[in-house]
Amino acid sequence: MTSEEYEQVIDELQTVIDETQATLKRFEKTGMDGEMPKDYEALLAILNDAVKQQREYTQAMLD
Repeated sequence: MTSEEYEQVIDELQTVIDETQATLKRFEKTGMDGEMPKDYEALLAILNDAVKQQREYTQAMLD
């Protein structure tokens, strides 16, 4: 991959991270984290996976 391609993937992952964090905050603010715990856990898993992938792509770009 070129550095531009790495940067594009990293930026797209950042969008996923930002949007997931915003959704998590809305869940918490409205109490849905308690009413829909499986969905809340799924959002946390998505966030964790996106952060992990972003870190991996960043490291690969720097190598």
